[in-house]
Amino acid sequence: MHRIDADLLIPGAGEPVENGAILIDEGTIVYAGPAAKAPGSATVTGSFEAPVAMPGLWDCHGHFLGVRRLDLGEVMKTPLPVAAARATQDARTALMAGFTSVREAGGLGVYLARGINEGLLTGPHIYGPGAILSQTGGHGDLHEYPLSWMHDLAEAGGFLHLCDGVPECLKAVRIQLRQGATAIKVCASGGVLSQLDDPIHQQFTDEELEAIVGEAERFDRIVMAHCHGKPGILAALRAGCKTIEHGTYLDEETADLMIEKDALLVPTRFIIERLIEFGRDHGLPDYAFRKAMVVADIHKKALRLAVEKGVRIALGTDIATSGANSGAPWGMNGHELRHMVDAGMTPLQAIEAGTANGPLTLGRQGPKSGQLKEGYVADVITVAANPLDDIGALADPQNVTMVWKAGTLVKQAA
Repeated sequence: MHRIDADLLIPGAGEPVENGAILIDEGTIVYAGPAAKAPGSATVTGSFEAPVAMPGLWDCHGHFLGVRRLDLGEVMKTPLPVAAARATQDARTALMAGFTSVREAGGLGVYLARGINEGLLTGPHIYGPGAILSQTGGHGDLHEYPLSWMHDLAEAGGFLHLCDGVPECLKAVRIQLRQGATAIKVCASGGVLSQLDDPIHQQFTDEELEAIVGEAERFDRIVMAHCHGKPGILAALRAGCKTIEHGTYLDEETADLMIEKDALLVPTRFIIERLIEFGRDHGLPDYAFRKAMVVADIHKKALRLAVEKGVRIALGTDIATSGANSGAPWGMNGHELRHMVDAGMTPLQAIEAGTANGPLTLGRQGPKSGQLKEGYVADVITVAANPLDDIGALADPQNVTMVWKAGTLVKQAA
């Protein structure tokens, strides 16, 4: 059994506890609360102290693509073995930054998870959807390449899968389930990085979306819907999608509907800021930069509205590139917390979005995680500075001094 004593315990959900303690036994939290009330145990084999202890963080929208540039076309140009080699390092980088769980939004996650769960690779718990489902010509289509190449990519187990009509949509869901998907990802609107579509327009018909959601629900999987425009948001919510990714054109009506449907918003403000500031230097095509400029302020206002209305929010970054000097690199995941605070959240609310709300984005597949609570998975991090005073403390991986994943200490700063 391990014991962690902290000047401040941030539980994920609920109020912080001063002078707290956590007891971990065989990968599970058996106590978390005031140190004075912690049960005594002669079996404590490791004792640790830290200024702050909190649950491991969740990134609920990232991509293990193994590409270096902010250009979707790199997916087609990068050999899968090279992408996989890069992504293994990205997974380790995420974990060392304090992100003990990642709900991937399309990529190599279903494969990385196998290696990590077998103990062969170091990385977070990964919950992946396999390939992104897109209509032909949609956000998940690489418009500059022959259509036959796209189908070949899907057949080879790539990150993008085109499907049109209810039968193809049903089969596409089943293929992802066959790969081990723990969620299903659809593009319900156009996007920013895709070449020819408009972020506002709905993609997939209502019937196609309903078929995808219905098939996923039969296997207890939620559907995560990439949505910028209002038509796509409304269609996704009506069909039963449980998370809205990005939500750029969210307004009063759609925010109210999200609350009514008990859906979560994963806003990914980090990637919008990153594209505007650094995209041109990291391979972002001109058409994507222009679209990013159009949606940037609209997205900022939508996120503020969601916070004001009380839409439930989970942290996601849309991080997708490999290497610290790449366009949107793994390891910078904690920057999203600052963007949520800038949008009106308190630091404590932002931390809840980055911890306790994470498992909710997986529906019935969600683990007992994201909280310092008896019976929960012992995913715990310690922090050198108090993020309630400065949420930016979680943006620097060096401030994350210790990381436990399922009760195993995987990082301890010198």
